[in-house]
Amino acid sequence: MVPTFHQVYVGYLHRGPSTPQSQGGTFVKEGERQVTVPDRRGDLFSPDCPTRQLLDRIGDKWTSMVIKVLAERHPETVRFADLRRAMPGISHKMLSQTLRKLAADGLVTRRVDDTLPPSVHYGLTSLGRSLEEPLAGLREWAESHMAEIDDHRVSSEPHAS
Repeated sequence: MVPTFHQVYVGYLHRGPSTPQSQGGTFVKEGERQVTVPDRRGDLFSPDCPTRQLLDRIGDKWTSMVIKVLAERHPETVRFADLRRAMPGISHKMLSQTLRKLAADGLVTRRVDDTLPPSVHYGLTSLGRSLEEPLAGLREWAESHMAEIDDHRVSSEPHAS
């Protein structure tokens, strides 16, 4: 079983003394259960690499947008419908899947108000807030370099004869 992002992240923040570095693992305490996660940092070719796992999770089209919208509204929570309005083009199903994935990874909180119809609110956890700055850096890099990338892409396209 591949550990969740939260397990790996917490494990790397809190190296357990009972798992020496020489054993190549990280001690993760999850509730009452204790798990040893192999130390795969820096090995992008390993499916267990935390960087690879994180990029797989946040590299899709919508995740960074959800994090950005929630970060802009923090500390307020955002209703599902408001999130969807803030993200033109996202389907109800895709937003639901993205939020479910982020909540499972401990990046987003979900609160359901007992109203008719139920009102569902989302917000960033402290772990989710810690991801906003690296994502902002990635957005800044993309905005600074996208024209150059587009120029290269156009110049490498085969020319019609």
